[in-house]
Amino acid sequence: HRTTRSISLTEEGQQLLEATQPALAMLERALQRARAAKDEIAGPLHVAAPRSGFAPVLWPVVDAFCRQYPEIQPDLHLDDHVSNWVQERADVGFRIGAPPEDGLIARKLFPVQLIVCASPDYLARHGVPQRLDDLAAHRCSVFRHPATGQVFPWFLKVDGEVVRRDLPPALSTNDIEVELRAVLDGQVIAQISGISAAPHIRAGRIRPVLVQHMTDHMSVHLYYGSRRAQPARVRKFIDFAVERLTDNPAFVLTDRELEAMTWVR
Repeated sequence: HRTTRSISLTEEGQQLLEATQPALAMLERALQRARAAKDEIAGPLHVAAPRSGFAPVLWPVVDAFCRQYPEIQPDLHLDDHVSNWVQERADVGFRIGAPPEDGLIARKLFPVQLIVCASPDYLARHGVPQRLDDLAAHRCSVFRHPATGQVFPWFLKVDGEVVRRDLPPALSTNDIEVELRAVLDGQVIAQISGISAAPHIRAGRIRPVLVQHMTDHMSVHLYYGSRRAQPARVRKFIDFAVERLTDNPAFVLTDRELEAMTWVR
């Protein structure tokens, strides 16, 4: 009802207001909870990463983050397919190789060294390759991509260029841990990433060879969407992972270490 001096509800309007007030109050409380949850370091955290050999990189970061923020609920999707980040609904992703597709922000964390290495026992029995051509006389291992079955060549640096070399395999496998175990047991010589090889090289269990041909043309990247729409837990994890993993020496051997540990006899 409107007059020149006042406005008041009709009877039907008053009934509508009384009927909808509880629902409006519930909606307001739900909006307040959503706003508060966005600013809390709590709730689900969806992370996508490679399956093969990536656990030593990913798990220590997730474990440390959850110890600091125990209300976080990590959901880890490990898959070697180069899949669609948006369809996975991941908050944060990791990838080895080239940066991800357009529309995502990528942060380079550290280079992936591809190191030709073997156990001291293998090198004592089969000799030490001094040139790339010597590999033809060795028991070489090759890796098959778990998702495609495609055999990866060895990537080697020759005259400053990265070249691909296919080798007759004494062993082929689609599991990085199996290939590493075969190297540790003295069965094969293999090209292993620094992520897997570094701790064993430092412990003397395996030795690098042909280090002059080692490449680090690939890198580990962390990627994510626009930070403007991210909950605080996602922003915090991104900063946490970048701080922990950028140029992390646990996964990258220095030139001095490689020189000291190279088996030349």
